[in-house]
Amino acid sequence: MTETPTPDDDSTTRTGDYFQQEYHVSAAEAGEFLIAVGECLQAGEDVSLSGDDWDLEFAYRDPVELEVEHVGGDDAELEIELELSAADGSDSPPSLG
Repeated sequence: MTETPTPDDDSTTRTGDYFQQEYHVSAAEAGEFLIAVGECLQAGEDVSLSGDDWDLEFAYRDPVELEVEHVGGDDAELEIELELSAADGSDSPPSLG
């Protein structure tokens, strides 16, 4: 089970089957989390995440979608997004425990 970083504020959104948690952490903490998720993906294991009051187990299928977006200028930003689709082919989100 991959532990998520501890959020520094209450930025959780839960609506029905929708869940979102935003984190503002150090680069080192983000890297540690991404390595743990990456190790699950490399091993072909389900992605298991847990937070303060939730657990999420997600079986995914290949291929996965990896998107890299960069915006330059004064407010430069780099966004890296990983999207996993459910292994059973449904668009239903995983259940939160």
